[in-house]
Amino acid sequence: MASDDPRTLVSTTWLADHLKDPDLRVLDATWFMPAEARDAQGEYEAGHIPGARFFDIDEISDQRSELPHMMPSTEKFMSRMRKMGVGDGHQIVVYDGMGIFSAARVWWMFRLMGKTDIAVLDGGFPKWQAEGHPVEDLPPVIRDRHMTTSRQNQMVKDVTQVAAASKLGDYVIVDARAPERFRGDVPEPREGLRAGHIPNSRNVFYRDLLNPDGTMKSPDATRRIFEAAGVDLSKPAILSCGSGVTAAILALAMERMGKTDHAVYDGSWSEWGLFPDLPIQTGDA
Repeated sequence: MASDDPRTLVSTTWLADHLKDPDLRVLDATWFMPAEARDAQGEYEAGHIPGARFFDIDEISDQRSELPHMMPSTEKFMSRMRKMGVGDGHQIVVYDGMGIFSAARVWWMFRLMGKTDIAVLDGGFPKWQAEGHPVEDLPPVIRDRHMTTSRQNQMVKDVTQVAAASKLGDYVIVDARAPERFRGDVPEPREGLRAGHIPNSRNVFYRDLLNPDGTMKSPDATRRIFEAAGVDLSKPAILSCGSGVTAAILALAMERMGKTDHAVYDGSWSEWGLFPDLPIQTGDA
């Protein structure tokens, strides 16, 4: 069970106890890989945690980019949150339909914008439903709320910064993809991408940080997993994955461990694997 922290991770019990708090805002950030052929918004409309707003990761993004769901501009983020009735003074809880998957991405997006009163629901919607907590299919009543932001640029890295870190070794680069993708043993799920990983990166599969019920392992357990993978936790970390979603699970785990010097490579393998002039490695790190 989560040790409840409204800035990182809260339990279903915590959310049930606080669900009617006037300044609580719940976000459903469910997102599925395209190959799963599931409709996240449709599933939200069929049933969600009472009062939850749907956070569309693909729409609340930089749609000028050819890369998937890149971080939007500050102005777009603020505009979308205002329309969703999410703003200053709110405690936010974000969940998804997988347990802990895409919710961590939205947690990271808020943190990048300088908003710290946000937590991921441990175990997500599956655990909430399994425990018999209320579910509704009603749209939320929304009132505009002003949001101020303070973008934390150190929490995101671009391809040039990652390439430099790969060469210099001043950061530890950690890849959240499955081991067979990291090694380059299987084709990438997105067409046109090379197989392999960023040189000098380490592999911590995001699922290894989770318990069978979809909750996150304890900070001590996640620390041991990072260390066993050869991650030098004394260095600042750059976190990568397929498209910047599950890298945020690593960020959440590190934050719970008390390691705050972490950043997400937003383009991740969707960018690195696309361009033939960027070096790759195959096999184990």
